[in-house]
Amino acid sequence: MKGPDIPQQVLATDAALNLMAKLFAKHGELMFHQSGGCCDGSSPMCYPRGEFLVGDQDVLIGTLAGTPFYIGRSQFEYWKHTQLILDVVPGRGGMFSLEGPEGVRFLTRSRVFTNDEIIQLRAAGRI
Repeated sequence: MKGPDIPQQVLATDAALNLMAKLFAKHGELMFHQSGGCCDGSSPMCYPRGEFLVGDQDVLIGTLAGTPFYIGRSQFEYWKHTQLILDVVPGRGGMFSLEGPEGVRFLTRSRVFTNDEIIQLRAAGRI
């Protein structure tokens, strides 16, 4: 999803990558979905790959250590000018998200792309 001049639309902190590795060891290949729904839907959800069916209204914005990260199209429209950063914080995860029993939860942080980055993303057809 990233070319030489195209900024990554999703990144992960070391804490997120470490938790992903732990979950991979328990559950196999993973995937993420970030929706704009209420309650747990506003958190990034981690599933065994293929358990959550993505559709036409989902946008693949990148991969994290080989793990696809999708976002609902309506949410993407709000956040397309921001780089999402997957992180981990203490607390209870979403009821269906794999990290729930670990005592931590995934959290999406963000930063606004610079004007130059937005130009690069538009030129690449990413936003």
